[in-house]
Amino acid sequence: METKMMFQPELIDLQLTVENEEELFEIIAARLLEEGYVNEGYLAGIRAREKDFPTGLITEYLNIALPHSDTEYIERPFIYIVRTTKPIKVKQMGDNQEMEVCDLFFLGIKEPTKQVGLLQELMLLFQNHGFVSELKQTTEKADVFNLFMKQWEEAKNG
Repeated sequence: METKMMFQPELIDLQLTVENEEELFEIIAARLLEEGYVNEGYLAGIRAREKDFPTGLITEYLNIALPHSDTEYIERPFIYIVRTTKPIKVKQMGDNQEMEVCDLFFLGIKEPTKQVGLLQELMLLFQNHGFVSELKQTTEKADVFNLFMKQWEEAKNG
């Protein structure tokens, strides 16, 4: 499945108010379950995976987190884009240091072989200063969706 097909306008929330990562996971898991993207085990799956393999990343232009669960909890592939109204604490990939993020990208990957490729694609995107500054300034769901679509078209054709 093409990465850009994983983006859906309804899977974007740019104004989510939560106190912590735990509350965020509960809200997102409930929404994804309701929409049929994940199954009942997803919330436990994402908690467990994030505990063992945290996904916070400090990139040059933006701190992000890329929470994902094992593939068995995913019914349909997705990327859920969330921006919290205030920073929440997550643990950093690799060294488990605490860090703060507002921008999280929940990855629903059905084929394990695609996981590394998708992570690499996203990492490249977040190293692109132009893309990140546009993303930071974007406050409308449709604009965020279009920004990602544009990037993927350019990447494919570039």
